[in-house]
Amino acid sequence: MIIFDRLSWRGFDWALIVAVVFLCAIGFAAIYSVDLSRGAALIYTKKQLIAFGIGVVAMMWAAFVAHTFFKAYAKWIYLLTVLFLLAVLIFGSTIRGTTGWFAFSGFSLQPVEFAKIGLILMISYVAAHFGRRFEKPLFFLGTGAIALLMIVLVLLQPDLGSAILLGLVWFGLMWLIGTRKLFLILSLLALVLFSFVAWTYLLAPYQKERLLTFVDPARDPLGSGYNTIQATIAVGSGGAFGRGLGFGSQSQLRFLPETQTDFVFSVIGEELGLAGVTVVLALYGLLFYRLLTIARRAQDDFVALVASGTAILFFSQFFINIGANVGLLPVTGVTMPFVSYGGSSLVANMLLIGIVESLNRRTKLI
Repeated sequence: MIIFDRLSWRGFDWALIVAVVFLCAIGFAAIYSVDLSRGAALIYTKKQLIAFGIGVVAMMWAAFVAHTFFKAYAKWIYLLTVLFLLAVLIFGSTIRGTTGWFAFSGFSLQPVEFAKIGLILMISYVAAHFGRRFEKPLFFLGTGAIALLMIVLVLLQPDLGSAILLGLVWFGLMWLIGTRKLFLILSLLALVLFSFVAWTYLLAPYQKERLLTFVDPARDPLGSGYNTIQATIAVGSGGAFGRGLGFGSQSQLRFLPETQTDFVFSVIGEELGLAGVTVVLALYGLLFYRLLTIARRAQDDFVALVASGTAILFFSQFFINIGANVGLLPVTGVTMPFVSYGGSSLVANMLLIGIVESLNRRTKLI
């Protein structure tokens, strides 16, 4: 049964909300600019605005749900998201080679975005009930199995970027919790072995080509290396204050594909310049700082781990996306949280912020 707290704004972390809202605003500006190059319909902007509205409702709903709900139902939320990951493999639509969406009436839902929430809640739930005996092999192997189930299902789509994010959330939480270093080293060795198996049997040809192109973008400058080269050009051509919103040559003339998702940072760098990039980095810095502050101040393991897991997830997305845009990391389809186009991602991220706010209000009001 869902129980709501008394309607009160007391205890909200408003700095966290401000960071999210301003990042969304910058995302709208970049997506609007991309839409300008594609005609007057503004399809991406309209859909993102609808997603933002749904996201605000989801965030406020979660923020006012009693904090006990998320802990009590963490395992059921996890199981539900696993079922959706299974269902999408059978009934989902295939977009750009990935069977990861439920499509209906011009809109789509990507279950993996909500699976990230399920994983954070489930690991936090298990850790909170394990009595801080985190050095036990059972804890490490149990949480590893919980994460691995989702990772395998996501790789079957195949969606390498999301699988990497799920793995980073698990590994980051294990490191923060203080699991034995031997276990972490063994998990890295297992990752090397799994990478070999994935390269041989799981990765699609285009995903392999992306990784090879990362090592040497010039090996196919007009093919698989094209995106990386054009993104680097876009980021570097913005100067101090950019070319102006809607006046970026790389984005407006469509030299750079997927500018609304994978390469939105390049659009910001080219059109808003160093000044725009600095604002984005400052807002993300505020976002991470507030999440880690909530985690550090928490008097309950579940609250601390949910806030920490959220920070790990958002930082991983932020780091991988920017790394791909400046040529430091391979392109894996990971988007920038709150900024890139994507309705499922935006709604899920705002829902996660609402959950953190609910748990934070509990911490402040006790």
